[in-house]
Amino acid sequence: MTAVQHVRRMRGGAQSHLMRASDGHFYVVKFQNNPQHLRVLANELLATRLAERIGLPVPATEVVEVQAWLIEHTPELTLQLAGRTLPCSPGLQFGSRYVVDPAEGQVLDYLPEAMLPRVRNLETFAGILALDKWTCNANGRQAAFWRRGRERKYTVSFIDQGYCFNAGEWTFPDAPLRGVYLRNDVYAGVSGWDSFEPWLSRLEALDPQAIWACAEKVPPEWYEHDWEGMERLVAALVKRRSRVRELIDEFRMSSRKPFVNWRETVFVAGIGVMGHA
Repeated sequence: MTAVQHVRRMRGGAQSHLMRASDGHFYVVKFQNNPQHLRVLANELLATRLAERIGLPVPATEVVEVQAWLIEHTPELTLQLAGRTLPCSPGLQFGSRYVVDPAEGQVLDYLPEAMLPRVRNLETFAGILALDKWTCNANGRQAAFWRRGRERKYTVSFIDQGYCFNAGEWTFPDAPLRGVYLRNDVYAGVSGWDSFEPWLSRLEALDPQAIWACAEKVPPEWYEHDWEGMERLVAALVKRRSRVRELIDEFRMSSRKPFVNWRETVFVAGIGVMGHA
């Protein structure tokens, strides 16, 4: 797929650009020479494809070729690096499809608490928490709330997986407050382990070959052809599937106290009785 038109700059540390591609869709494009790290492109593609595998609402992702001619003839296709303005690099870049065509709907990166009941799939915040703990997302969880035309309800899509696997480090320094959304109110519906289904069970049961299949889609130049590094990353992901509940529980017990409606099932004389943790 090829980028055919620059639309505008996007906010954020990666200095992405919104572009129209040859398939007619709009994509948020991250470039190889972005200010964060080359590997954030690999992280975006791999983590988003894994999220898609377990049924989470994430944008479609593509490898988008941005040709030198377009960069040379588009003055806006630049990056600010160390106080200098540099052209975006040509070649294969990461593209995340814009969640709704700009002409067809509205996109917000924040909704006040009073509007959260108008999000039709708010329960998926529990599922993306499981993925962020699995992949050790070193950034706060980012989300886009969108709706088409006159729709009253918003849909949440989870964007910006670039800091999964600890950004360019490809390590897993787990911490209870890493990879979580900034506000507890999105977790109000979490009442126990059932609230993480079906995503958590799908993650835990994900076939290693399925993880490898996602990794194989990543262009090798996005991780400098470090085949051994990619092998170690996938091996770590396979192993970490069994740790996700533990990592979620550490967040549950943290100073954030995120799950105010969490209820444990306590068995008394063979009868399950619900009670607060």
